[in-house]
Amino acid sequence: MDITSAEILKTALALPEQERILLATELIDSVAGKPPGLSVDDPGFLEELERRATDGSTPIPWDEVKRRLDEKLNP
Repeated sequence: MDITSAEILKTALALPEQERILLATELIDSVAGKPPGLSVDDPGFLEELERRATDGSTPIPWDEVKRRLDEKLNP
């Protein structure tokens, strides 16, 4: 039986917060090399966060972000 990334995500989101953090950390660490822009130690990442926080644009609600991601992952 093949399991989809959407099924894995649904199961992972049901985990307690500490387990989700551990899982997310392990997944990021499993990527060969450091993924660009994912480290809070990256000055460029921090600059982008600051820019977005102060650019005056309307924030996108998290539910909308999740819906858009779901549409991309499960067309």
